[in-house]
Amino acid sequence: MNKEIIDLTDKIILKMDQMDQSEKVEALNYVREKLHEVSPFAEEPCDCVLWVKQENIRANEYNPNHVATPEMKLLYESIRLDGYTMPIVTYDLKDGNREIVDGFHRNRIGREHTDIKKRIHGYLPVSTIDKPDDERIGSTIRHNRARGTHGIRPMSEIVLELSEMGWDDVKICEKLGMDLDEVIRLKQITGLKEAFMNHEFSKSWEEFERKYYKAEDKK
Repeated sequence: MNKEIIDLTDKIILKMDQMDQSEKVEALNYVREKLHEVSPFAEEPCDCVLWVKQENIRANEYNPNHVATPEMKLLYESIRLDGYTMPIVTYDLKDGNREIVDGFHRNRIGREHTDIKKRIHGYLPVSTIDKPDDERIGSTIRHNRARGTHGIRPMSEIVLELSEMGWDDVKICEKLGMDLDEVIRLKQITGLKEAFMNHEFSKSWEEFERKYYKAEDKK
């Protein structure tokens, strides 16, 4: 280990020991961000975990992931006994606030359980994803599809919203990690022809009805 680095680190620690809590957290975040800039792992969000005040973190409006009460209790026990082993994944909204991509329920535990909130001093550990606005829904779905239970109606509404934004079926499949049949079924659930405006795999609503509805009628 480089002795100069060790000496600099010792000086930083001594200086931070003289700070109050909010100053110490601010300094920790600053040092971590600066180290992240020169890190060989700078492209990995988990390389830079920051502590952010809970009031500066907000949920998104399109996460269809649901966790049942027993699993929430287990999550609380896990965080109570083992601590936060996974940060909450967020977007930096550039106005001092952050929007959750993944970790909504870990966020809830830190807010709703006074013992946890006291232990983490009203902060939450976050990592940051930097992507365009129209990629946010996709990031949330990709992070959550492997965990919890996705409500069919919320997922179908998300697919409809993405279709209305101009996403075709190929893009929806690619960005959300879905099969084409799954996307089509979710569009079918909405019952709206608008969902098929950008549908590239059938030439018309009538063709879709003939392929799926009539096939089911024959069963």
